[in-house]
Amino acid sequence: MLPDELTDPGRDVPPLEHAVRAEEDLLTARHAVRSSAVAAGFSIVDQTKIVTAASELVRNAYIHGGGGTMTITMLRDDRGRLGLRLRVRDDGPGIADVGQAMTDGFSTGAGLGHGLGGTRRLVDEFTIDTAPGRGTTITITRWKP
Repeated sequence: MLPDELTDPGRDVPPLEHAVRAEEDLLTARHAVRSSAVAAGFSIVDQTKIVTAASELVRNAYIHGGGGTMTITMLRDDRGRLGLRLRVRDDGPGIADVGQAMTDGFSTGAGLGHGLGGTRRLVDEFTIDTAPGRGTTITITRWKP
């Protein structure tokens, strides 16, 4: 069942903001994204894709950015299509080489290096705003087919 705000095109759903400051916040953020995806009527496959993408981004914000925030926005485009937009922001050191960070196999930690590139492949829209010394904001959108 869709929230009233999504069945009435004249009403907006207020964005949900979640702090990413402690390890427990990673699980809370994933649950919030799953709940929003279910509320928007995403299939189980699409729920898994957006939750996986969110998990990678909030984990990066926590580990590499020293924490931050995740904002979840439910969307309806001019054709009536539903979507979820996630914005994950941190005030960490930023990413010095975005191209390298998006390359599969590149990792600054112990991971496999599929993080940002893999995240981009799971969503319909992906933007990154970063610079050394001013943190990183990544915005992703997944539309319901």
